[in-house]
Amino acid sequence: MDPRGFPTSLPEFQIVFPDDDACAKYLERMRWPDGFACPKCKQPGEPYRFPSRSSVVLRCRKCKVNTSLTAGTVMQSSHTPLSVWFWGAFLVTTQTPGQSALQFQRQLGLSRYETAFQILHKLRAGMVRPERDGIGGEFPVEVDECYVGGRTRGQGGGIHDNKAVVVGAVEVRLRKDAEHRAAKHKEAHSGGVPVKKLVYAGRLRLRVVPSRGTYDLNDFVLENVAKGSTIRTDGWAGYDQLPQMGYARDSAVCKGDPEKNETHLPMIHLVFSNLKAWVIGTHHGAIGHHHLQAYLNEYVFRFNRRFYPMTAFNSILGLAAHAPSATYEQLYSGEWKHPAGYVEKIDNLQSKSPHPSQTSAPSGVAEPRARENF
Repeated sequence: MDPRGFPTSLPEFQIVFPDDDACAKYLERMRWPDGFACPKCKQPGEPYRFPSRSSVVLRCRKCKVNTSLTAGTVMQSSHTPLSVWFWGAFLVTTQTPGQSALQFQRQLGLSRYETAFQILHKLRAGMVRPERDGIGGEFPVEVDECYVGGRTRGQGGGIHDNKAVVVGAVEVRLRKDAEHRAAKHKEAHSGGVPVKKLVYAGRLRLRVVPSRGTYDLNDFVLENVAKGSTIRTDGWAGYDQLPQMGYARDSAVCKGDPEKNETHLPMIHLVFSNLKAWVIGTHHGAIGHHHLQAYLNEYVFRFNRRFYPMTAFNSILGLAAHAPSATYEQLYSGEWKHPAGYVEKIDNLQSKSPHPSQTSAPSGVAEPRARENF
């Protein structure tokens, strides 16, 4: 058991959370670490509890206002037992490939696919920390784009309109034993030690963008990379304004050359490769364009916590306890705007003119079945 009180294995999880009451007590501690305080009058102190109610409701002894334990969380207005929510959080954060809604439905014996779909999407809404800072700083950052999703069988080669543009940024950190690794692999590689042997990927950011144009790429960099960082890119003209924006750009024209990509942008291409394998393997490519950002948030959340996955369970409950909730209709229709996603800026709409590097926006991919600084 972790000293902070959360389970680090499946047997421990079953011991700590045997029923809904245990889950409710844990969620209450996550929402009010210093003890209950009335959201209306701010009065601290032990509230009055209603033992006969099926849901947990806390009543302030001063102003007599009732507060639901799940109000203001992703679990708000849900009739699903808390234990199912906790199992969902545990499975989706601690398993490397995550969980598809169909797998989740089968494992927990849910009668409806829509219930599993909604639970997982609401948990994904709590996977982005609102106050997270920009990546980079002392570490260089690799930035590139890729196309994700969309079956193109029978449509020939090239890029089609059922592909989504995803831009990514990842820190490149030097391993502590880099010198030892360099000496170890020097004899086996006469042309030099492979870069991947000496570095590893730090924090990651991903976003679905309308195009590979300058405006969309610059907005992503400004919101996700710390000013003054060194940014490694390919020769794409969409990144030409980075030096004027306060970044040091290290560019190389790769033109699809595998050796150049391996040398200049090894980490971001590895991230994209694993992302596409995850989309195809776990979700069979069946991710709607309007849901893709939510799945990217899940991938980033788990990637940034891959060295200590069990703490991710505690993190997601802490975030979900303060994240807004969406209805099933909002999620399924695409009306819900997923955190960390693209937002059209009004000033850009007024001043924007076509850029030579701007490409048309893709329409989407296949429809689905019905303080840490990460």
